[in-house]
Amino acid sequence: MDNKQLNEVKIFASQIRIEILKMLAEAGSGHVGGSLDLAELMAVLYGGKMRVDAKDPTWPDRDYLIMSKGHAGPALYASLALKGFFPMEKLATLNKLGTDLPSHCDRKKTPGVDMTAGSLGQGVGAATGIALGNQMSGRNNYTYCILGDGEMDEGSVWESMLLAPQMKLDHYIVIADDNGMQIDGTTKDIVNLGNLTTKAAEFGWFAMDVDGHDPAAISDAIDVCKQAGRPAFINMHTIKAKGWPRYEGQVGSHWVGGIRKEDVAEPVTQLEAEIQRLRMSV
Repeated sequence: MDNKQLNEVKIFASQIRIEILKMLAEAGSGHVGGSLDLAELMAVLYGGKMRVDAKDPTWPDRDYLIMSKGHAGPALYASLALKGFFPMEKLATLNKLGTDLPSHCDRKKTPGVDMTAGSLGQGVGAATGIALGNQMSGRNNYTYCILGDGEMDEGSVWESMLLAPQMKLDHYIVIADDNGMQIDGTTKDIVNLGNLTTKAAEFGWFAMDVDGHDPAAISDAIDVCKQAGRPAFINMHTIKAKGWPRYEGQVGSHWVGGIRKEDVAEPVTQLEAEIQRLRMSV
């Protein structure tokens, strides 16, 4: 990724955060922490790393993205809208009656969504099946799965983590959003899973750590994973609610109620200023 591409991805990440904040303010509540902290990853994936077609969201040879932590739907919706999968105006309908953008991702409602989510711990199993199906069909596309560190308490995650290396799924990348928190507290206090990277490696995965707010590092990590010749696991260290200082690094940011438009005005202004600075630096 050259400097121009890196700048474009950083701008895209700020745009994603802005749209997440606007969506949540329009809805009046929602999943703040686990949506905002994915902005850099989503910008890398939808900024050119993934092979997708906004005009043909169900293209069989596309790269698949499974948002296992489905409550981070706003991060995915913002990315898809900004890339032209559906009109930007739809973002204002988040969580509203009759919306195509429900609180948790729904494959049957939203163009570009590859799995209906909600119950945590299911995404890795679904993604493993998709990766296996594509491999058996002779396709060369990649399957990406984004899961939360909290949902890794689920046993179904580790059953799938055992299966993928056995099936030699070398076009399969799982990315853990490791912000150290879940709805009820810190992950180490709820169920301490220890070092996720070490665990994945012991299960037969190529595993590595990355700074989840460094787009260049994320992009490089994905490139390295594609050369591994086996399923790859990226433990992505993030700050929950990154981009909204009021809630950054707080357990309580998982879901926030009573969000008003004036509450997000300052972080939106700061993000817009960052976009302007990045555009001037090119």
